[in-house]
Amino acid sequence: MVDQLAIIDEHAIPDANQLVTEDNIPVDNFASEKQQRLLVSCLYSNLKQQPFLAAANVGIYPTASKPPIVPDVFLSLDVEVPENWWEKQHRCYLVWNFGKPPEIVIEIVSNQIGNELREKLNRYEQMRVSYYIVYDPNQQLGEQPLLIYELRGRRYIKLQEQWLEQVGLGLTLWQGKFEERRDIWLRWCDQEGALLLTGDEQAEQERQRAEQERQRAEQERQRAEQERQRAEQERQRAEQERQQRERLEEFLRSQGINPNQLPELNE
Repeated sequence: MVDQLAIIDEHAIPDANQLVTEDNIPVDNFASEKQQRLLVSCLYSNLKQQPFLAAANVGIYPTASKPPIVPDVFLSLDVEVPENWWEKQHRCYLVWNFGKPPEIVIEIVSNQIGNELREKLNRYEQMRVSYYIVYDPNQQLGEQPLLIYELRGRRYIKLQEQWLEQVGLGLTLWQGKFEERRDIWLRWCDQEGALLLTGDEQAEQERQRAEQERQRAEQERQRAEQERQRAEQERQRAEQERQQRERLEEFLRSQGINPNQLPELNE
């Protein structure tokens, strides 16, 4: 099948200058903002083998004829932000420029008016996003805090597992501290469930590894020092025994006794 994007007349490409690429309205809460930052920064700390684009609160235009949709987080593989990202056509995710929709979009639920399970689900489904993730930390929409949908054919199918096979990433809920805030966080993980570490966590892990290595080296130094001291004590003991023997032999000779003829001194 011929790539439809390859045969689009250049005059049919929408004029990005007519699109709204930012609205300058701060609407996120502290918890959502920090969760978004955790998800995005963690990807940039771990995915080193391929180009990708991850962002929070950046608009996606599937077509110029419809308003953009702004997910809390998205991940698009094998694409990169152009160098001239301040130009209008590069300020947000225009699907016709990147040639594909993102593989993953994540919505973080903070109230019951976001239409995450209806309108947004339908739009991402029409956009052909491979995975749609709904994170509902306060269970505003139901009993499950994490919902994962995978595109099968033309429709989303709800997954029971949390491994996203098509992109080689997993998601898990983790209780711990991020940027001095202890809570339950949505985290990326590998297929075995091990967390993908943030840059700070990687640095801390390296610091601990270096500290363990320092302690191991210190223990080895102390062991060597103890061995040296033991050898020195053994040398001093042998020296004391030699001096005692010499004094005894000298005393025996002063008494007219040949110490070489005493078996107990020659054992």
